[in-house]
Amino acid sequence: MFTGIIEEVGTVTEAGPGTLWIRAPKILTDANLGDSIAINGVDLTVAVIEGDRFFANLMPETYRRSNLGELTAGDLVNLERSCRPTDRLSGHIVRGVVEGVGQLHSLTPEGDAIIARFIAPPELLKCMVVKGPICIDGISLTITAKDDESFSVSLVQYTQEHTNLIARKPGDNINLETDILARYVQQFVGDILQSKGA
Repeated sequence: MFTGIIEEVGTVTEAGPGTLWIRAPKILTDANLGDSIAINGVDLTVAVIEGDRFFANLMPETYRRSNLGELTAGDLVNLERSCRPTDRLSGHIVRGVVEGVGQLHSLTPEGDAIIARFIAPPELLKCMVVKGPICIDGISLTITAKDDESFSVSLVQYTQEHTNLIARKPGDNINLETDILARYVQQFVGDILQSKGA
């Protein structure tokens, strides 16, 4: 489990079919083989550690559901180690199971903040509510606006400085994970309505 609070912005050093190498000196200080690390919100396993970088295997399902297949050497990625039972849950409950990909529509300055608007698939928008949580490339954020095809979040200065979001460009694909509680409610209510023929 993760919280969506990014610990380090790492750098991809090598990417290819089924493989990914990332330079991440901070999070590797206490990492071990087999640990879970969220990379742009995708829960992956540390398979090899070499100095200040680590290797993770990727499977076809990961490529189908996320933007990790688009990564190339030099790209910046958001990184978070899995949380421990004694950690504070500063963001929200993030499983590291990306549900789909959206696209960055725009970044608009608003005072010291930046309003980021994203186009998202309709099936994911159904699980989003204004003032509810959303995980974007592994970052726990709060939805500030939503319409039939998009949603927006406000990026405070800390988020601007400690994630890869403002380095993104309109049209870039981003990983999305909606709130697990909203997904459970949607599933339960849908099942009840279906059983009653509604």
